[in-house]
Amino acid sequence: MEGGGELVIRLPGRSRSPDNNGNSNFGLGDFGQTMVLRHKEVHHFFLVPFREQPIYSTQAHAFQIDPNTKKNWVPTSKHAVTVSYFYDSTRNVYRIISLDGTKAIINSTISPNMTFTKTSQKFGQWADSRANTVYGLGFSTEHHLTKFADKFSEYKEAARLAKEKSQDGKMEPNSQESPAVELSSPLTPVTPPAMDNINGTDDPCDITPEPRPEPSQNALAFTHSPTINKHWEAELAALKGNNAKLTAALLESTANVKQWKQQLAAYQEEAERLHKRVTELECQSTQTPVIKSQKTELNHTIEELESTLKDKEEEMERMKEEVENANVLLQQRDSLTQKLQETELHGRVLEEQLLGAEQRLEESQEEQENFRKSLRTLLELLDGKIFELTELRDSLAKLIEDR
Repeated sequence: MEGGGELVIRLPGRSRSPDNNGNSNFGLGDFGQTMVLRHKEVHHFFLVPFREQPIYSTQAHAFQIDPNTKKNWVPTSKHAVTVSYFYDSTRNVYRIISLDGTKAIINSTISPNMTFTKTSQKFGQWADSRANTVYGLGFSTEHHLTKFADKFSEYKEAARLAKEKSQDGKMEPNSQESPAVELSSPLTPVTPPAMDNINGTDDPCDITPEPRPEPSQNALAFTHSPTINKHWEAELAALKGNNAKLTAALLESTANVKQWKQQLAAYQEEAERLHKRVTELECQSTQTPVIKSQKTELNHTIEELESTLKDKEEEMERMKEEVENANVLLQQRDSLTQKLQETELHGRVLEEQLLGAEQRLEESQEEQENFRKSLRTLLELLDGKIFELTELRDSLAKLIEDR
C-alpha cells in the first residue's frame, strides 16, 4: 500500500507499468528490473522479447541436422514452438528466429542464395552456411508449410534487393551456400497403419490339388493372384495415409495438453495470490472506500481467473479424451497390421501351391503326349501285321483254288 491508499503490486521483470490508456511502453533496457502494477493494471502485464515486432509468425516443430551423421534430424524442442520472421532495420537484413523458453533454437539470417525445400507435404528445410547447419520445420498442415515457403521466397528476394542497394551497384562474389542435404521428414511414419475394412481371411484353407487338374481351373487361379496383390497394395497405401494422420493428431494433442497444463498452473498461482491479498485487505482495521473498491475489483479479477481456469480444465479433459481415442486407434492399427501380415503370408502359400499345381499339370501333359506317341507306334505296327495276314489269307485261298 503506497501513498493515497493505492494498492501497488511489484513483479520482477520490468520497471514500467502500462499507461492510463492500457498501452505498455516497455523498452529493451527495462528488462530484469521491477515492474509496478496498480490495482487496475493487474491483468495488463506481459513480456516483449524483441526490439522489432515479427512480420510473420507460425507454429511448427523445429529440427536441426545431426552434425555427425549429416543424415538424421535432431529435434530442438519437445513441442511446437513459434517461428517468426523479423526485419533488422539496423543491418537491413531478414532473420528467422524461434525461442523455446529463453533458449534460441533457430537464429538464421536470410541470404539471397538460400533455398527453402519442401521434402514432404508438411515438412521443409533450408541450409544456413553461416551457422553451418540445416534447419527443418514440421507443420501441422500443408497450408502452413506453403505459406511459410512463400514468405521465405518473398523475404529472400527482399534481402537480395537490399543487398544490391547497399552495395551501390558493386557486385561481390556470392557466398557459396551449403549443399542441401536430402533428408526424409522425421514426421513421416515408417510403419504402415491398418484400416477397419479388411476382409476376414484369418482361417487357413487347405487346398489339395487333384492328380490331373483341369487347365481351365488353374488358369483362373493364376489370373486371380495379381488381382489380390493389387487389392492389398491399395489397402496398404490407404493404411499408410491413415497412420500419418493419426501420428500428426497425437503429436498435436500431446503438445496442446502440455501447454494447457502450464497455463493452468500459472492461473492457479495467480488466483491463490489474489485470494491471499483479499484476505489481507479484509483483516485491516479501517475499511476506506478506496480499499472497498480495490477489494471489489480484485474479486472481479478472481472470478474472471476462476472462469478461465474452469474453461481450461474442460479443454484439458477434452484433450485427454482425444489422446485416449488416438491410443485406441493405434492399438486397432497394430491388430489390423498383424492380420494383414498373416493374410499376405497365406497368399504366398497359395501362390506356392499354385506353382506346384502348374508344374504337375505340365508333367501330366508331357506324359499324355508320350502315351499318344506310343499308341501311334503300336497302331502302325498293327496295321503292318494286318496287311501281312491279309496277304497270307489271299495266298492260302489261291492255293486252295489251284488244287
